[in-house]
Parts: sequence; C-alpha cells; structure tokens
Amino acid sequence: MSMDQRAAAEVTKSIRAHWGLFVAEGCVLVVLGLLAVLVPPLATLGFTIFLGWLFMVSGAMGLIATLWARQAPGFWWSLLSAVLAIAAGLVLVVSPTGGAVSLTLLLAMFFVIEGVATMMYALDQRQQLSGRWGWMLFSGIVDLALAAMIVTGLPGTATWALGVLVGVNMLLGGTALIAMGLHARSLR
Repeated sequence: MSMDQRAAAEVTKSIRAHWGLFVAEGCVLVVLGLLAVLVPPLATLGFTIFLGWLFMVSGAMGLIATLWARQAPGFWWSLLSAVLAIAAGLVLVVSPTGGAVSLTLLLAMFFVIEGVATMMYALDQRQQLSGRWGWMLFSGIVDLALAAMIVTGLPGTATWALGVLVGVNMLLGGTALIAMGLHARSLR
C-alpha cells in the first residue's frame, strides 16, 4: 500500500468515526446560511465587521512580529503591511456600511476577473475539442452578469450581495458536509 493510499484510508477511517460531527457542523452551516439568505443586510454587516476584526488582529500580530524581528530583511514592507491591515480593519469595524460598499466593489471586480478567465478557458477548451466547453462559457457570462448587476445597483446591492453570497456558500458547504457525514455513516 502506497503512502497516498494509506493517507486516504486514514482520512476515510476518521470521517467514518466522526460522521456525526460532520452532520452537526453541516446542520449549523445550513441554518446560518438560511438566516444569511433570509436577512442579507444583517449577514452583510456581520461579515464586514468580522472581516474587520480579522484584519485588525492579523495586522496587530504582524506588527508585533515585525517589531520583534527588526533586523530581518523586508522590515519596512512588513511594517507597512501590518499597519495597512490594522487600518483596513479599523475602517471596516468603525464604518461597516462603507466597508460593505468597498467589499461589494471588490466582489464585483472578482466576478469580472473570474468571468473573463473562465470564458477564455472555455474558448481554449473549444479549440482543444474537449466536450462541454459551452457550460464553462455560460459560467463566465453569468459571472460578468453578476458583476454588472452588483455595480449598476450600488450602493443598494452592498446591503444584500455579500450576505446572500456568504449565505449561499454556507448552505452549499453545510449540505455537502451533511451528505458526506451521512454517506460515511452508511459505510459502517
């Protein structure tokens, strides 16, 4: 048995042994995802504030590490990075509504980049004669449409876009965990 096969067997054994935890985590994610989709402004605010605290804590830790290792190469870049993270976090925590607009714009930019990249990949696959490239092309077009919808609806879309997308992500992730846990249980 190879190293990869042993590792896969250990992962499978662990999932089987703890299937209930996967189902429980999946149920929590599904409930939180439903709440986020049903009340997207609250989810958007919560996500923005959480992200702000995440930036501030990581920036503070980076600042401490940077000041501790002053003689390390790249000190000034590391210091700048830590200060920017703290500043971005403060902006998101102090003004979560404004932060939500900025994050929504960033999300729209992501959809544009992802859409163009997906469409280019699909067209490349068409030239390689692989099947189902049309679905990839369609996915890229949907990404561009989402970006356009978000940008043209600003600032109103900032109140719901992040909350809905985070909620849908939680719903899908939770559903996947429940399915994986129940499947592992059936293997016993």
